[in-house]
Amino acid sequence: MIRKNQAFFNRLNQLLDILLVIVCYAFSSWFWLVLRNKDFVNMATISGRTLLTSFAYSLALSLFFMSVGFYGGTRTRRLGWKLKIILIGTTASLLVSSFLLYLLRLQDFSRGVLFVFYGTTVASLSLKYYAMRLVMRRLRAKGYNIKQEIVIGTGALARQYVEDVLNEQSLGIHVLGYVGDARKGAKQILGGFDDLDRVLANPEIDDVVIALEPEEYSRIRDLIGACEKNGVKYYVIPFYNDVIPANPVIENVGRSKLINMRANRLESVGWATLKRAFDFTASGIGLLVLSPLFVLIALGVKLSSPGPVLFKQVRVGYKRQEFNMLKFRSMKMNDQETTAWSTNEDDRRTRFGSMLRKTSLDELPQLWNVFKGDMSLVGPRPELPYFVEKFKETIPFYMVKHQVKPGITGWAQINGLRGDTDIETRVQYDLWYIENWNVGLDLRIMFKTVFGGMLNSETLRAKKKHPGG
Repeated sequence: MIRKNQAFFNRLNQLLDILLVIVCYAFSSWFWLVLRNKDFVNMATISGRTLLTSFAYSLALSLFFMSVGFYGGTRTRRLGWKLKIILIGTTASLLVSSFLLYLLRLQDFSRGVLFVFYGTTVASLSLKYYAMRLVMRRLRAKGYNIKQEIVIGTGALARQYVEDVLNEQSLGIHVLGYVGDARKGAKQILGGFDDLDRVLANPEIDDVVIALEPEEYSRIRDLIGACEKNGVKYYVIPFYNDVIPANPVIENVGRSKLINMRANRLESVGWATLKRAFDFTASGIGLLVLSPLFVLIALGVKLSSPGPVLFKQVRVGYKRQEFNMLKFRSMKMNDQETTAWSTNEDDRRTRFGSMLRKTSLDELPQLWNVFKGDMSLVGPRPELPYFVEKFKETIPFYMVKHQVKPGITGWAQINGLRGDTDIETRVQYDLWYIENWNVGLDLRIMFKTVFGGMLNSETLRAKKKHPGG
């Protein structure tokens, strides 16, 4: 039943967004040009100019939302995803539309109007979708807008999916039962595999989830064929579900479909160039602005103990390539530099070095590593070759972190995982960062690093149970 009405509600939702953006621009023009300046004489002129511009902005934003699947099949999308798309879409559509309107000389712009419009649009759309989420949650709690599903398969994977659905009642998904082998322990068996045609004859079924065990995969063509014949939309949970990352990419080579299990956005030339350009610019400015501080720290290191100011240590970076990572020396010269971590009670540290490490100022020379291109401002922390060889044999997915450039700071670090902390948990955070990378995430990590994340306590443990928080 939901499938019959979903297209209509999606279009209605899209139309409401367009009208909301038009209202936001009209309000911004009125607020900034009329109410603020008390220029009520030109209200009609402003209203005439506003119509074309507001329609252009609303159309551009609507097209962006459509291109990322904002209006279709988003029941399982979290509210955070929608809010992120709203922010990105509003920013992109405002910049592109303003450029085109200016290029075609169709509009003269007030920066004040655009500033108010940007804020009101982001706020209005965010509040709308937050309110919709609350309303839908209450409706689903009362039994409305429920998606009826059946699960094909009765093994551990199928039962895991049903358990996950039960744990997220706000999704509004009701599993009618299982189709498959009744001997595997699942309850609510609607029939065996051979009964699928009969089960799918029920018009109340919205979706099918196929979750077979490896030994059952010889049946998958027939099961998919039955779903296609009955016109029921289906999803497949592969038996290797536990090793699939968050964002796999399917590529085609002739008739063969390849699942890229470790695709990440930074493989794109565009995103990689943008991140590198930001790293290059920001590290260059940082080296220039912080040069007086570098001189003072160098003097302190030199006076604290004999030895060089900078400590060079071989680390493993992007594509498993080794490089010399720089730090201000915080320890006395010793013979454990390549096989041991530093801890809070390490007697190798100097008093000045302890202060540097507590405030993370010892990491500042890595701005040169970033400027050269060995590192990024944000990314998984690089490790010593000794530990890389050790962990790649004992920690699952450890080497995946080398598919992006290492960083001065990272998602694991701002969540308390630095120094002598649990490596397996730290790797989970690094993998989450790689799989979910975006510009906003990098900015968030840098903000948290500057405002609180630089204070170093190497005995901290991450408070979150899941890397995504």
